[in-house]
Amino acid sequence: MIVSKFGGTSVGSAKNINKVIQIISDKKIKTALIVSAMGGITNLLIKAAELAVKGDKEYINILKEIEHKHLETAKTLLNDNVKREAFIHELLDQLKSTLSGVFILNDLSLKSHAKIVSIGELLSSYIITEAMKDQGLKVILKDSRELIKTDDNYENAGVNYQKTYQNIQSYFNENENDVVVLPGFIASNENGEITTLGRGGSDFTAAIIASGVKAEILEIWTDVSGMFTANPKLVKQAKPIKNISYQEAMELSHFGAKVIYPPTIQPVLDKNIPIVIKNTLAPNDNGTLISKRINGKKSIVKGITHIENIALLTLEGNSMVGVPGISKRLFEALSNKNINVKFITQASSEHSICLAIDLAEAKNAKQAIDKQFEFEILQHKVDPLIVEKDLAIIALVGDNMKSHQGISGKMFSELGNNNVNIRAIAQGSTEKNISAVISKHNVKKALNTLHATFFEDQIKLLNLFVIGIGNVGGKLLDQIKQQQKYLLEHQHINLRVIAISNSRKMLFVPEGLDLSDWKSELDKNGVKANIDTFYKNVKELNLRNSVFIDNTANNEVTLQYPKYLKDSVSVVACNKIACSSSYENYKNLKKLSRNYNASFLFETNVGAGLPIIDTLNNLIASGDEITQIQAVLSGSLNFVFNNFDKKTSFYDVVQQAGVEGYTEPDPRIDLSGVDVMRKILILVRESGQIMELEDIENDSFLPESSLKATSIPDFKETLKIESKHFNDLRDDAINNNCRLKYVASFKKGKAKVGLQQISKDHPFYNLDGKDNIVLFFTNRYKDQPLIIKGAGAGADVTASGIFGDIIRTGNK
Repeated sequence: MIVSKFGGTSVGSAKNINKVIQIISDKKIKTALIVSAMGGITNLLIKAAELAVKGDKEYINILKEIEHKHLETAKTLLNDNVKREAFIHELLDQLKSTLSGVFILNDLSLKSHAKIVSIGELLSSYIITEAMKDQGLKVILKDSRELIKTDDNYENAGVNYQKTYQNIQSYFNENENDVVVLPGFIASNENGEITTLGRGGSDFTAAIIASGVKAEILEIWTDVSGMFTANPKLVKQAKPIKNISYQEAMELSHFGAKVIYPPTIQPVLDKNIPIVIKNTLAPNDNGTLISKRINGKKSIVKGITHIENIALLTLEGNSMVGVPGISKRLFEALSNKNINVKFITQASSEHSICLAIDLAEAKNAKQAIDKQFEFEILQHKVDPLIVEKDLAIIALVGDNMKSHQGISGKMFSELGNNNVNIRAIAQGSTEKNISAVISKHNVKKALNTLHATFFEDQIKLLNLFVIGIGNVGGKLLDQIKQQQKYLLEHQHINLRVIAISNSRKMLFVPEGLDLSDWKSELDKNGVKANIDTFYKNVKELNLRNSVFIDNTANNEVTLQYPKYLKDSVSVVACNKIACSSSYENYKNLKKLSRNYNASFLFETNVGAGLPIIDTLNNLIASGDEITQIQAVLSGSLNFVFNNFDKKTSFYDVVQQAGVEGYTEPDPRIDLSGVDVMRKILILVRESGQIMELEDIENDSFLPESSLKATSIPDFKETLKIESKHFNDLRDDAINNNCRLKYVASFKKGKAKVGLQQISKDHPFYNLDGKDNIVLFFTNRYKDQPLIIKGAGAGADVTASGIFGDIIRTGNK
């Protein structure tokens, strides 16, 4: 024999009830069927009782709603409806009579409340039984009140197991029907008065019946396909757990998994009767089997769960140390107020005790505890109770955790890496549960982080927030789209672009933007761009492994970096302004990156996609020391001077460089040498030296009129007017058999940039097109420098450098 229990959603409509009947008829085995009230009915009954006791006639309308729902369901399901409707009306009349008495007397006793809330199960069990008869099943309705006997606690009755099991065994031994339908949740005391079994009462009924008949299995049918590795509403990658032990199921359920209520399954646990959690709406799904055996040897962690709306209470004081009875008094104060403690931790110094309780009980808890320790507080021996609100408990659960080292370390490390601050930690000696108290705001991020760590194939999800989607940014998005599948398959990195922004519009898509049509999506659904709002949205989304990408040349955007880093959001910057700003700001950004474990990467600040900064960092990390740097760091200027010949004016070459995307929108940044100054400054700082931008000598090749130009058009006009100046520079170099190169150098603590004539025997002479070249002289590379050479400008190579930094954050 098996016992099947169907919850409120499963019997919430005529359609679903037909599904229940089909499931039962397919079994071809004797079944005890326990049913809850139809979905939402119990809440309506409670509400009607609350209104009636307040003298509010609105309870009558709720009665009508209850009546309508049951009569319509019966009308849909049952053939000969008149006689059956009479019985339904009889039950509803009992309800009306009880509520009328409550309304008149303005009194709602526990006994009356039990009578009111029990009507839901009585109605649903009758309708389902009659519907089964109409469909040809050999079925009988048995009133649970005749079998389950309890004490006089009307709302959370204690079961008299000896008498109850005698009744169950006696009845089922004589029963010849294939199906016995029983209303869940309800029982009776020795006087035959209705009592109820409290929260999870229908599960409790099913467990009691299963234990009493020594069932082969207890089926709990609900609206989900078993217990999941995490809440699927918060973790999209959550998957059903195929097998789980009783203890694991109890731990998960204690900490928020709503599929079963732990105290109610104790009767079957005592008899080692397996439980299977199934989905009424998807009956062919495997569901979850709960049994005594520890299942899944490969699965160290079975599930991740959480409880929200938690308050953390902290009692502390120097006079608590070594004083017996402090804990007793603390828990006694809470017990006297019927406040349940969900989490306990105490420092070994005995200086403080932390407890977690429901947030709704925090006020009463503080009053009770402060009163309990009133004398000690007045004597300053104990501090007034500290109450922290808006918290949550997250927990890892698994029988196998006890035999594996490092689970706690991995858990807390991953949370820390994602800026999830842990307020308190608890772990039992059985090591089946590791719990932590965190901010409620971080729950979704914490669950997803831990689920990815313990349940997914070590695929790291990176959530990207991109500002600047013009030439370089647009190429970056194209490259991401092209490489998404490759990175997922070969490097186990899942790139997801959550937000994009240009100077006019921004677009956030929390599930990830479809990069095949991002331009039209931005035009159609984007909102007005604002860098402060952009940051606020990133913070509110609070996604794990978030990366902020700055493809602009905007100083205002760089001022946002500290906020992102403090939120453990990695920053990848094409923008050179931050790292070439004051040394104090540069140093602070690097410090924030370390302190908050968020990457701050800016490879493309120097040499576009060339691995210049990465190589420099590796030299320093390996213990080498930079003694001298010589470099051509402007692909733009190299392009300009390589193409500036007697056939082409300097103005035309600068225009061509702009069209091909080699110069900044404002060419003065490139031609003035400021851009190269910033780049050599960054290399000097990355080599371990302290230097400011103004410390760098700039030997500008521009004439005075160009330097004084106040606008881009005016500046370009001076390039035409001063053409002789530029032609003289070119001709002088040609006459000396040299080529013009804009060179940056660093030696003996001093840095300099300027236009130089490069002879044929120098490594810079044959540097063509837009290429960059860097020569690192170090203690190890004294005579022959380490040379890095390649394309140093262009949207594609710059985007690939940014892409490389993004991947580095994923591999961190």
